Amino acid sequence: MARRSAKSAAARAPQDHHRYDNPPVPLHPLGVGWDPIDGHRDQSYKRTIRPQNDNQRRLLEAMEDHPLTLAIGPAGTGKTYLAIATAVRHLEEGRIDRIVLSRPAVEAGENLGYLPGTMEEKLLPYLRPLYDALSDRTGGKRLKALIADGTIEIAPIAYMRGRTLNNCFVVIDEAQNCTYGQIKMLLTRLGWHSRMVITGDPDQTDLLPGVSGLAEIAHRLEALEDIAVVQLTDRDVVRHPLVSCMLSVL
Repeated sequence: MARRSAKSAAARAPQDHHRYDNPPVPLHPLGVGWDPIDGHRDQSYKRTIRPQNDNQRRLLEAMEDHPLTLAIGPAGTGKTYLAIATAVRHLEEGRIDRIVLSRPAVEAGENLGYLPGTMEEKLLPYLRPLYDALSDRTGGKRLKALIADGTIEIAPIAYMRGRTLNNCFVVIDEAQNCTYGQIKMLLTRLGWHSRMVITGDPDQTDLLPGVSGLAEIAHRLEALEDIAVVQLTDRDVVRHPLVSCMLSVL
């Protein structure tokens, strides 16, 4: 009986070996020794942000050299964080007077219903990623003071209409959830001595198909010399290496 079972297992082995049509995707290497967390949990605050790849370097250079930059790419490539870090540095260097951050209040495939509290409390879940990045760059206590005196303003897209933003660093996050008309309205808010960065991933829009205007806006603005459109890819993901692998097959 044992000999027969061994023969049956051997006969099944070739079939099991070919049950997958596609070979496994290897983990995307992030670079020798690169690890943002392990062994560095107690590291001191780093004032200077260093790019982890060539496209991040291109993005940082573009934000320095152009009044308007569009950062287009998948989740986890550092678009929002690099934009906010650059905005905070410009504020600390006295190159701008204010930071204005905005993103659309669009739910990611869920209906949260009516949220309790004041208007600010209702908007907090949508704007939480911006608060997190700001807190990391300024510290929680200083961030509260900067928001209280108006130096840093975080607002939904709807509150941007009719404004002229002078001496500001403006970051529009999650722009793939904006329509063509909304992005056009935001672009025309740019005032004197200001910079604007628009970030988003056209492949992860929560709007109905064909409604997002980010891809078309980026395509049209590429022709203008004073505007930088930086395309990041799944090779630039700086989250867990599995994120890059999943984006390559999903």
